[in-house]
Amino acid sequence: MTPGATTLQSNFVDYLQQALDLAARGVGRVSPNPAVGAVIVRDDAVVGRGFYTARGVKHAEVLAIEEAGDKARGATMYVTLEPHSFQGRTPPCTGAIIAAGIKKVVSPMKDPNPQVSGRGFDQLRGAGVEIEIAGDYAARAAALNPAFLHFMRTGRPLVTLKAAVTLDGKIAAPEDNEGWITSETARAHVQTLRHANDAILTGIGTVLADDCMLNDRSGEERARPLLRIVLDSQLRISPDSRMVSSCQNDVLVATTSAASGEKKRRLEEKGVRIEVMEDAAGRASLQGVVELLAREKYLSLMIEAGSRVNWSALESGVADKIFFYYAPKILGGMQSLPVAGGLGRRRRADAIRFHDVRVHPIGANEFAVEAWLEKDVYGNR
Repeated sequence: MTPGATTLQSNFVDYLQQALDLAARGVGRVSPNPAVGAVIVRDDAVVGRGFYTARGVKHAEVLAIEEAGDKARGATMYVTLEPHSFQGRTPPCTGAIIAAGIKKVVSPMKDPNPQVSGRGFDQLRGAGVEIEIAGDYAARAAALNPAFLHFMRTGRPLVTLKAAVTLDGKIAAPEDNEGWITSETARAHVQTLRHANDAILTGIGTVLADDCMLNDRSGEERARPLLRIVLDSQLRISPDSRMVSSCQNDVLVATTSAASGEKKRRLEEKGVRIEVMEDAAGRASLQGVVELLAREKYLSLMIEAGSRVNWSALESGVADKIFFYYAPKILGGMQSLPVAGGLGRRRRADAIRFHDVRVHPIGANEFAVEAWLEKDVYGNR
């Protein structure tokens, strides 16, 4: 439990859960800000509700206050994250809460943003607003905004390595690869992951083999377009590929100085953004992409790639977590591609390790494994 936290009385629990449910409606619609929900209660009745989306501009607390009107005075606000206390794109929510006459604020956690991080609660306390930290709900509140929390802690996007694999860890057969490894149910679930991410990355090998779109097909509103990224050292991607043909300033190709200037020009004419970034081996730099995303405040990146890129993401420590979908199949053989290729580790003692492993049921006879790479406090493996 968070220091100073209290256990909520049972009649309070439902109100905070309502706020968490409201906040969940903002997932994928708020980046680079966090998803937040707020509920205002007076005389054991909900009088105001709100949740934040980037398009709406107004924060959850303000929307809930507006709905409550005069009933906000003397009421209790349940909000999933510490109210912000600085002038940004909108005025500070702390000011709105104080002006509305809210008597008490119940929240599970501090805002990890250094511009807030306790200052919001301090401002409210200074104005006579009672603060209750609902530490029992901190984990649930944090789970709504893993990328935001990671970005505020590390200054870099949360990178998830996603793959669809057989039970023996293979992602492709040596010959005919028509069809899918996982079911339609699993593939639909992938779209929820894409929707929750700001950017998605693959290698040129996958683009050439599958002519993939790599887009968000969830149909849900987004804060900004999903940025589609390709590692392509020689600019082999075709201007007529489905990804380039569908480009609406949402495709970035990371390449090297060895790429053809003419190819670069043709792709740029199609609206593709070309960035030259090389690693020590002269290949398009995965680390360079992550650093670019950090500078431009993309909070999350999902990698959907082939065996070589997957290993690079794991070996370099670029990946923070995995989300592997397992199908009830085995390919076997020595030529079927493993989920992570490259040189691999030569000794079992040197295996890349994971923690906080979770298993998710996905349709009939399928499951997904979610786990975090073991890293030190500085984000290094």
